[in-house]
Amino acid sequence: QVQLVESGGGSVQAGGSLRLSCAASKYSSSRYCMGWCRQSPGKELEGVASSDSAGRTTYADSVKGRFTITQNNAKNNVYLQMDSLKPEATDMYYCATRLFSGNCGTWSTYNYWGQGTQVTVSS
Repeated sequence: QVQLVESGGGSVQAGGSLRLSCAASKYSSSRYCMGWCRQSPGKELEGVASSDSAGRTTYADSVKGRFTITQNNAKNNVYLQMDSLKPEATDMYYCATRLFSGNCGTWSTYNYWGQGTQVTVSS
C-alpha cells in the first residue's frame, strides 16, 4: 500500500507562484508514474503533469511553460512548481502514482491517490 501526502497549497494572486509537494511512502518498483491532477466540484478530473521512472514528463497544454514537475533523488517525492498562476488554476490538486510505466497520461490507471491540497488564485 502506497500512501501519498500533499502539501504546499494555498492562496495567491494571479501571476504568483506556488510549489506543491507530494511525499510517498517507500515502495519498491523500478517502473512507475507519478503526477498531479486537479478537480473542482462539478468538473471532471484534469491531468496536469506526470513524470515516470525514466524521468520523462508530460504536461497539459494549459500549463506548459508555466508548471514544472520534478522528483527528488530518492524518487519517492514529486513536486509541482506552478508559476504565472491564473485564476482558472483554482482547484483541488491531487497527487497520484501507479507502479508501472507506459503512458502516464491515462489517469484512470493510477491506483494510489492523496487527499488533495487546495490552490486558490485570485484576480
